[in-house]
Amino acid sequence: MALLDETLSRILVCPADRADLSEDEAASRLVCTECGRRYPVRDGIPIMLIDQAEPPTDE
Repeated sequence: MALLDETLSRILVCPADRADLSEDEAASRLVCTECGRRYPVRDGIPIMLIDQAEPPTDE
C-alpha cells in the first residue's frame, strides 16, 4: 500500500531543490531523489518542512 494518494504523490516535490520524491514505505517517509533529504509522513500527511526533514545519509 502506498503512503500517499497517487495524485498527491505525482505533484509533490522536494521543497529544497524541487526534485522528485520516492516513497520509503517501511520507514513512512518520502526521500528526495537529488539531495537525499527524508520527509516524514505522519497519519498519511507528508511533513514537507525543510527544517523537519532528516538530513541525507552518506551511503
